[in-house]
Amino acid sequence: MISQNSNKAVIYWLLTGCALVYLMVVIGCITRLTHSGLSITDWSFMGSIPPLSEQAWQERFAKYQQSPEFMKVNYTMQMAEFKHIFFWEYFHRLVGRTMMYVFAIGLVVLIIRKKINKQMLPSLILLFFMGAMQAVIGWWMVYSGLQDKPAVSHFRLATHLMSAFTLFAFTFWFALKLLNPKNQIEENTGGKLKWWALSFFVLLIMQIIYGAFTAGYVEGDAAKIRPGQIFNTWPKMGDEWIAEQVTMKGSFYLNFFENASGIQFVHRTLAIVVCIVVCIIWYKSTKLKLNASQYRGVTFLIYGVTLQFILGVLTLLYQVPVVLGVLHQTGAFFLFGTGVYLIFHTFRKVD
Repeated sequence: MISQNSNKAVIYWLLTGCALVYLMVVIGCITRLTHSGLSITDWSFMGSIPPLSEQAWQERFAKYQQSPEFMKVNYTMQMAEFKHIFFWEYFHRLVGRTMMYVFAIGLVVLIIRKKINKQMLPSLILLFFMGAMQAVIGWWMVYSGLQDKPAVSHFRLATHLMSAFTLFAFTFWFALKLLNPKNQIEENTGGKLKWWALSFFVLLIMQIIYGAFTAGYVEGDAAKIRPGQIFNTWPKMGDEWIAEQVTMKGSFYLNFFENASGIQFVHRTLAIVVCIVVCIIWYKSTKLKLNASQYRGVTFLIYGVTLQFILGVLTLLYQVPVVLGVLHQTGAFFLFGTGVYLIFHTFRKVD
């Protein structure tokens, strides 16, 4: 328990960071689904004050009116609509900066209070720089949509999302190490599950990446249709199990990385593979005497994948409404966290 842990302050700090990463991912999802991500056309590492007067709003709107998105897509937009999309992008950036301050100031305070030992310091400094890089990657992503085409590259969107997930994984893993000191580790009775847990995690990462591809615009797609907004039927793609458009381009790479239909097909297929692997993990877990943490991890995995699959189907059928889109991404985040948790407790060795 945290209350009995000598690293209580560090653990609370790390878990606060995990919560802020989750909040950033959720607000990022809303920003994407409300098409708000290109509303702020400049970037400051330390942030800026939001518009507080009508003149300030007019200046912000004037900058947005020079962007490709306004000139090619939102040329009829009025100030009230601009304020709405500006709010979500500003809030997203504000949460990111808050996370940076929490990591940076928290680290300094913990060092001053001598809560950080020498073994922790290199990892925690790396953690801070990973958070800073997340902000840089976010601007790199937005910048791609401020050029000729008013759309964010799906590769950059996936990179931004996975950098956030990686930051969370690193932070959560460090917290788990402090929450489970070596002298208090449970007997690893479920070690035989570790490679299946790792296989699930690798598949989940691939699925999350393709989820980002599905949510973004494919470069070169003249119609600018997101892969998630075509073939909104299930289990078939329209009237076919594999739509003809899946293989309409000239190579494997183009079909499954730069073809909207191919990307959606991979995302659908990986969902089924993930479910199969979880079923195998469940079956194998019934043959083992798991410790409490391993049992908890497998249980969360089974319920989480079931709920996530249902959310995925509903999100597709209803053409990605904001609420379902956010819930689906939240499900992916908690499955990712469960994967980290299960890997930790199946690979962890008892001294």
